[in-house]
Amino acid sequence: MLQMNRFRVWVLSLAGLLAGTTCKGGDGVKVDTSTVRQLDVARFMGKWYEIARYEHRFERGMTHVTAEYTLLPDGKIRVVNRGLKDGKPKEIVGKARRPNPEEYPGRLEVSFFLWFYSDYYILELAPDYQYAVIGGSTDKYLWILARQEKISSPVREKILSGLKKRGYDISRLVYVEQ
Repeated sequence: MLQMNRFRVWVLSLAGLLAGTTCKGGDGVKVDTSTVRQLDVARFMGKWYEIARYEHRFERGMTHVTAEYTLLPDGKIRVVNRGLKDGKPKEIVGKARRPNPEEYPGRLEVSFFLWFYSDYYILELAPDYQYAVIGGSTDKYLWILARQEKISSPVREKILSGLKKRGYDISRLVYVEQ
């Protein structure tokens, strides 16, 4: 039970820390957090593998991390995050919503605890929905997700180049063991 509570704290920390469209990075560089202008929510649903992320205490040491999204009849999205911590399976279930899909289709909000929602910005999305780059309204959080456990070197380089242009520090990325 204590481990599950720690996992919930991990997720709550993620939710609480993900909170505009541009912000200043740690070195004063402007970071572009603009989101995709079109999103087919139904195509976005399904299983995603975490390829890389900025490391944080709530995810530190986690491997084999996935996120699975399911569109619910009321328009909300069920979120199930899974991974291994010290070889033991961890899972947390949450929800997501689209606060203003007409104006900002790539902005969602996620919650893993009560009514506390945090930003979930889809910064980049492959035309075929095979990879996505996720961030928040600040430069503190960043994830690269894919439909497969691995991405090709050309795709990875394209994503990293785009992130550098946005002002993100790609040296902070931790590549996730799948």
